Amino acid sequence: MAESFFDRVHKQDTHVPDVLSCLSNLSNDEVFTPPEIVNQMLDMLPQELFASTETTFCDPACKTGVFLREIAKRLLNFQLPFYQDRMNVINEKKANNIQLSVDDEIFLEKLQKAIDHIFHKQLYGIAITELTSLLSRRSVYCSKYPNGPYSITQFDNAEGNIRYRRIKHSWDKKGRCVFCGTSAEGELGVNKRGEELETHAYEFIHTLKPEEIWNMKFDVIISNPPYQLDDGGNKNSAKPIYQYFVQQSMKLSPRFLSMIIPARWYAGGKGLDEFRNQMLSDKHITNLVDYSNAKDCFPGISLGGGVCYFLWSRDNESKCTYTNIHDGKTSTQQRDLGEFPVFVRYNEALSIVHKVLNKSDRFVSEIMGGRNPFGFESFARGEEQKKNESDCTLYYSGGIGYVPKLSVLKSKELVNKYKLMISRATAEHANEPDSSGMYSVLSRIKVLKPNEVCTDSYLIAFSSDNLKTVENFSSYAHTKFFRFLVMQSVTSISLSKEKFGFVPLLNFDKPWTDKELYDLFELSKEETDFIESLIKNKDITGGEADG
Repeated sequence: MAESFFDRVHKQDTHVPDVLSCLSNLSNDEVFTPPEIVNQMLDMLPQELFASTETTFCDPACKTGVFLREIAKRLLNFQLPFYQDRMNVINEKKANNIQLSVDDEIFLEKLQKAIDHIFHKQLYGIAITELTSLLSRRSVYCSKYPNGPYSITQFDNAEGNIRYRRIKHSWDKKGRCVFCGTSAEGELGVNKRGEELETHAYEFIHTLKPEEIWNMKFDVIISNPPYQLDDGGNKNSAKPIYQYFVQQSMKLSPRFLSMIIPARWYAGGKGLDEFRNQMLSDKHITNLVDYSNAKDCFPGISLGGGVCYFLWSRDNESKCTYTNIHDGKTSTQQRDLGEFPVFVRYNEALSIVHKVLNKSDRFVSEIMGGRNPFGFESFARGEEQKKNESDCTLYYSGGIGYVPKLSVLKSKELVNKYKLMISRATAEHANEPDSSGMYSVLSRIKVLKPNEVCTDSYLIAFSSDNLKTVENFSSYAHTKFFRFLVMQSVTSISLSKEKFGFVPLLNFDKPWTDKELYDLFELSKEETDFIESLIKNKDITGGEADG
């Protein structure tokens, strides 16, 4: 039995890809974790945890079982040093039909005893679906059924310590799940999901008393939780749920908590404001590792805003050791995560932001318009031709139409002004850079004339009765400096007025260039080089800002 365990699970062939590495590329909403990332997360833990036979570990969102599998390998390595060398000798004897010695037999019994203890007393998991429960057990126990003949350790039931329960959502009077917020009218609602389909009502977060699931305390909770669920909004809108797994884990008060989650929480929004404030003010987060581009962590996966993993230590309070990884570069600093209302992810940007804040008392977010500036939804198109001379030109994503002036429901005072329109979607898909590692950040930027309006696909950044003033603001919006400061608040593909909170509000009696802005804020060559290395050129043509 021990031979099967080590041959099939722990004895890795460097020429054969780990099946869990392959599976890590299968999903976007429920991303599987590559073993190398799991081990980087385990490296953050005090390694003496693995030397103890008393340390307990729990993965509350098992998908492939990779966390429990890699933990098991470490526990065996610490508790039975050089066991693999001894097993190699024993396997060599078996291969050559050489009888095992008494010491060999004693070692195998000792090894099996250690395996049994680890899997029965130290490792626990909660699978997110019935399928992942089978996959996790196969990965951890070498058998879908740990009470079967092929399991490397024997349980008296078919699930071992990796459980799965089919849970139902609990709907409130408004048709929302009281635990995860998904909608009864959405894809996971009562009218859309038959008994044969998964409910995606994850057990760990669909209870007020998570401590009763296992009726025990855990030293370490570690996981890659599901990221989002359908919330019943337009176009399969999705609601983040990973924060509930973090918060529920903290309720259990483990000694250590580590999770890998989307980095969108840095800037809040879509139900994440409370979670962002909680995380940024929590002095128990001792380590945070951030991938600006999720593909650097999860190859083949597009995840807007990147991804991060952290270590929370119940018994320690300190500044956070923060590591940002982007474009093949790694930067680490001791950081106060709550220094700003949003989290600035580039360590190299900190000194620039400090200089801007020290010299500025007003910011573009104060004058920036909000969502849906004129009351036209993103899908509005208008007529193909004007019916009256007074009709307004309506800009939408991909074209223009014409609407009656009386149909403008909001910001009527802006209709007869010049204004600067900026696409609400960022220029990059999932905030991923181009092949050279650079960003444009802002997509379409255009000066609108009187009687020109736009749909909810755009924001109005600035307005004036004077065309030249708006064109001067447009020149500012095109600078690398402007777009770099916007980028510091962006962790999703959508822009809002709050994302312009680091951009200083200047005098627009004149146009602006990057050179003038670098000099005004006394940026060093190192700081300007960083901006220039990250942000692409964006040209203005014919006095208009059309990106």
